[in-house]
Amino acid sequence: VQLQASGGGLVQAGGSLRLSCAASGRTFTNYHMGWFRQAPGKEREFVTAITWSGGSTYYADSVKGRFTISRDNAKNTVYLQMNSLKPEDTAVYYCAAQRSGGIYYHTQSYKYDSWGQGTQVTVSS
Repeated sequence: VQLQASGGGLVQAGGSLRLSCAASGRTFTNYHMGWFRQAPGKEREFVTAITWSGGSTYYADSVKGRFTISRDNAKNTVYLQMNSLKPEDTAVYYCAAQRSGGIYYHTQSYKYDSWGQGTQVTVSS
């Protein structure tokens, strides 16, 4: 599956952004979806994930209560609504797809099969 992330930008602390990730090439409902981020000089880290049906979601503690993941399977798109943004949320955000079936290793980046190109999110203080 090919993934195209969009929606990043520059926002002040306390503001909001919504990222989108459009999928193509394979049946979208065959994939669980995740968002990861990587700040300069840091390793890529798990942000949030959602199962193929949207029935289960997972969040890193650092974003719980501020970020919301959702998906529209009719539009082959997954979204990341980010509210109450902080400067430490500044990073390149990547969407990723992991084939469903078996255990969903939602936090483990190496288990994901496809990655989008990343979109920059910058939060100013």
